[in-house]
Amino acid sequence: MLERLAKLIDVKSIVTLVSLGVFAYLNITGQEVSDGFMNVYMCIIAFYFGTQATKVNDVLSQDK
Repeated sequence: MLERLAKLIDVKSIVTLVSLGVFAYLNITGQEVSDGFMNVYMCIIAFYFGTQATKVNDVLSQDK
């Protein structure tokens, strides 16, 4: 469990979680999300999940 937590705490994960928190806060409070923030947020999310998918594919290909 601690290993997974340690792996989670890297720069890209922190940036992703902070941007997710800001996005959620803006939506919950009913504030308008600017187009600039939305573009940056979508790029961060796409990058994060893209790199996670690549890691999973690498692990699966090594197991063969």
